[in-house]
Amino acid sequence: MPQFMLGQFTRFVADALSLLLNFYFWLIIIGAVLSWVSPDPRNPIVRFIYGVTEPVLSWVRRHLPFLILGGFDLSPIVLLFAIRFTQRVLVVSLYELALRISSAGTGWMRAV
Repeated sequence: MPQFMLGQFTRFVADALSLLLNFYFWLIIIGAVLSWVSPDPRNPIVRFIYGVTEPVLSWVRRHLPFLILGGFDLSPIVLLFAIRFTQRVLVVSLYELALRISSAGTGWMRAV
């Protein structure tokens, strides 16, 4: 029973991480589109999107300065690739770990 609960908790963590990464992925895309149309900066939604995405984007720009080519900023693209890579590696690994933990707890029942 504890392995089943641990497996379910690991699956919950994987689901939550996948959901958060997906949400952040779309926020970055929306922020990039907003930067092209230059909306009202006092709009609370725009402030939220920039407030959530700009700290990470500025960190990427600071550590990878070659991503700005002729005034064109490629840092959102790099961040989108990093999010997808994290989803493909970390989240899938967590799902596999949850499956292994859950199935390890039921192995003794098959022998009975």
